[in-house]
Amino acid sequence: MELLQIIILAAVQGLTEFLPISSSAHLILAPRVAGYADQGLAFDVAVHVGTLAAVIGYFRHQVISITRDFFRSWINPSARSRESRLGWMIVIATIPVGLFGLLMKSLVETDLRSPLVIAITTIGFGVLLLLADQFGKRHRDEYSLRWSDALVIGLFQAVAIIPGTSRSGSTMTAGLFLGLTREAASRFSFLISIPTILMSGGLLGLDLLQSEAEVDWLSISLGAGLAFITAYLCIHYFLRFIENIGMTPFVIYRFILGGLILLFML
Repeated sequence: MELLQIIILAAVQGLTEFLPISSSAHLILAPRVAGYADQGLAFDVAVHVGTLAAVIGYFRHQVISITRDFFRSWINPSARSRESRLGWMIVIATIPVGLFGLLMKSLVETDLRSPLVIAITTIGFGVLLLLADQFGKRHRDEYSLRWSDALVIGLFQAVAIIPGTSRSGSTMTAGLFLGLTREAASRFSFLISIPTILMSGGLLGLDLLQSEAEVDWLSISLGAGLAFITAYLCIHYFLRFIENIGMTPFVIYRFILGGLILLFML
């Protein structure tokens, strides 16, 4: 792979994985727009590993607390804490995407990767994000989530396996509709991305092990590193400014992107 191609694709994955604008859509569209050949399965695995490392690294203290208290509550139910409860909410929110992913994997990899599908979901879920941001009460934090709330967010996340929907965008939309603040909806979205990216990366890794394609270790190592850096910075600045800037800039971007896809790629 060319150096510029590695930089572009790694930056695209690192930025769009956590912004509410759909990483899958951008990874499908970027090679077409730039005129590059498909980056290959190994590179997709690498950039997923990079973004996974970024979100774990950024929330490392909370991840350790949640994991410790979650398993401690199994041994001693009386030792339940708000961190262990949040751990259960993350588990509940992850179940739907695991089931949907297994059932719809082949469909997502074929028919649902078309520009028309991406344009429709980009615009349609942009409208939902705008409505949630404008009309959500925004008075709750992620620790107030009930199991029913987590399940709703999980169902929204499951729908996001359709390219153009945006995993981050759909889960933030659900969180805002449920009354979470922008920052809380974003934090919970980032936390549930850990098991989700782990599962999707694991499936990609299994496909890679079963393929006979040669692996360009230099390219995928560089891609993983760049994806880590861009994703880490994205999470940091998104959480820092989201309460002030709101979701409107990302909605406008989605409308423009969807419109351009309809205009030039159909």
